[in-house]
Amino acid sequence: MEAGIKGWKSMGVAVLAGLLLLTGCGNKNNVNGAASPSTPVASASATSASSSASPEAGKPLTEVKVVLDWTPNTNHTGLYVARDQGFWEKRGLKVEIVQPPDTGASQMVASGAAQFGVGAQEDMTLGRENGVPLVSLAAIIQHNTSGFASPVAKNIKSPKDFAGKTYGGWGSPVEQAVIETLMKESGADPSKVKIVNIGTADYFTAVKRDIDFAWIYYAWTGVDAETRKEALNMVWMKDYDKRLDYYTPLLMTSEKMIRDKPDVVRAFTEGAAEGYKFAIDHPDEAANVLIKAVPELNADLVRASQKWLSPRYQDDAPRWGEQKKAVWEGYADWMTSHGIMKKKLDFDKMFTNEFLPK
Repeated sequence: MEAGIKGWKSMGVAVLAGLLLLTGCGNKNNVNGAASPSTPVASASATSASSSASPEAGKPLTEVKVVLDWTPNTNHTGLYVARDQGFWEKRGLKVEIVQPPDTGASQMVASGAAQFGVGAQEDMTLGRENGVPLVSLAAIIQHNTSGFASPVAKNIKSPKDFAGKTYGGWGSPVEQAVIETLMKESGADPSKVKIVNIGTADYFTAVKRDIDFAWIYYAWTGVDAETRKEALNMVWMKDYDKRLDYYTPLLMTSEKMIRDKPDVVRAFTEGAAEGYKFAIDHPDEAANVLIKAVPELNADLVRASQKWLSPRYQDDAPRWGEQKKAVWEGYADWMTSHGIMKKKLDFDKMFTNEFLPK
């Protein structure tokens, strides 16, 4: 989930935002395997809606971009549905979906290169501490579906079992802090874990060759393991510390967009909400929308992942996307207690439910 906490303190906003990105499935997620909540995939590819005119008396559509946090996956299904089912168009928007550059989605949104983006609470919290003016509009998934995965043969059933094992990550201090939290709360010694950097290496290859366990997003890599009939043991972060049940991924925009173009922000958020509601109610049809939009994806994996994830988008929230201040406060408290964050933040400025459908 990032590199060099101390180094962030002296970096400019643009570089900082790029380095901070953790996320998600995207499902924080490598389409080929191991999740990397913090590392985006460099890509200039983009997909966009075909229509350029609003159905309202030929009024031109307002063109905006939404940048993903990772390669397309079922974390993003609602966005593709909103675009391809006309949910944004009927609200006067033409939305282009783009993949992130090396510097990440946060930089694009903060700089105005994209009006909206897919991010994560980890990234935004650290960014806010350093003055990155991003605001969360909606929680794409209500609860944290990430955790530490290992093949059953490794016999890692709890944080205590991390001792004597090798963890493969992407070189982030947050990774180490999470492992320490889980192990200490389980009465284990974190110093007995070997941590190596495997970058974006394929999870299934790495656990057969170099490592014993890794941090994944279950909706993609976990479901992929199910389709491969490779049994996993999962250590879910939120089961050991409620403060780690944070929003990842989420939809974000800038303070400037909210201040200058609130109608556009509302149209985007409401269209996305309708897209995710469709994915909740019609997982098979929604999966087909994503498969058609991104045909290089494994269709069987998309369908299985969508079936697993659809009921978890909203979960126990009163409506899709709704966020709680307590969740933002809890994760910040966890970061502060581990020395990752120093400043006190104004959480009311970091997220809003204002633009969600009533």
